[in-house]
Amino acid sequence: MNTDFQHLMSEATRLTREGNLRGATALLMRQAHGNAASDAAAPVVDDVIEAEVRVIDEAPAPAAERAPSESWSAHRFSHQGRQIAYRLYVPARAADAPRPPLVVMLHGCTQDAQDFATGTRMNILAREAGAIVLYPEQTQHANAQKCWNWFKPQHQRRERGEPALLAALTREIVTTQGADPARVYVAGLSAGGAMADILGRTHPDLFAAVGVHSGLPTGAAHDLPSALAAMRGGPAVAITEGPAPPTIVFHGDADATVHARNGTAVADAARRALGPAGAAEVTQGQRFTRTRHAAADGASAVEHWQLHGTGHAWSGGSAGGSYTAPDGVDASAEMLRFFLGHTLHLPTT
Repeated sequence: MNTDFQHLMSEATRLTREGNLRGATALLMRQAHGNAASDAAAPVVDDVIEAEVRVIDEAPAPAAERAPSESWSAHRFSHQGRQIAYRLYVPARAADAPRPPLVVMLHGCTQDAQDFATGTRMNILAREAGAIVLYPEQTQHANAQKCWNWFKPQHQRRERGEPALLAALTREIVTTQGADPARVYVAGLSAGGAMADILGRTHPDLFAAVGVHSGLPTGAAHDLPSALAAMRGGPAVAITEGPAPPTIVFHGDADATVHARNGTAVADAARRALGPAGAAEVTQGQRFTRTRHAAADGASAVEHWQLHGTGHAWSGGSAGGSYTAPDGVDASAEMLRFFLGHTLHLPTT
């Protein structure tokens, strides 16, 4: 029995013990078919900015494991003539519990909400933290590969395009689910990470903190050619200045899809928005280098995690999802820890 097969069976056993039978079955089926889908070259079409397509269809937690009022459900939302599908995770909570935080999770190209929830394991962590998690889904009508259109000017502005749609959806969930408006956060992977950074810039009055994994900075591109150039070698244009929420960044230094210079650019732009700060605190690990910049009150306002040897994948994620690096730093846990350390200062009424 070789090492790869042992690892496969160990992961399948773990998923089965957790009650995730669909995930275990999908894992074994992918092995049986030789992972043909993930090894095939992706077709070249307009607006394709990621490759290596895998299709995952898996809910993050079986109903038998859920507490009575816990839910994982699919919905649709309309705003200014546009519709968007989304999935929503709501943890169980007592009637007298404080209003829960809300985390908005933006998937990467070719992904969907179920795949992203499975791969990041964010719902499992949110259950423990008592957080609601919202997973908007890009449509193929808007982008052939279901990428968020971060590289188009009409989707980089507060009252237009995808930022306006996603912000409206976020506010709707805050209202309908009774979430805490001072504790709303947004995170994303790749194209989703780039859109998360845009949302933090366009709506600093809505999002208390931002997480960008393998993404690009706001202002890095204005069309598809400039997006591809930024992805290959880093942003070549000026980064948008102005306010930005506290930001945590993860980027693999072996990322061949989105160059690691983009992660550095996201962190540097967030640090500039922070204003004067003390000396950076650097923590060196075997698999990462973390650079932390503190705000005037000492709280961590910008964190940049350089992931050594990691490619274009969510660090510490589950092998049941696409674009994951299961052996890496647990990016979901670190993001949630960072998020919950920040609260938006809302005007009093």
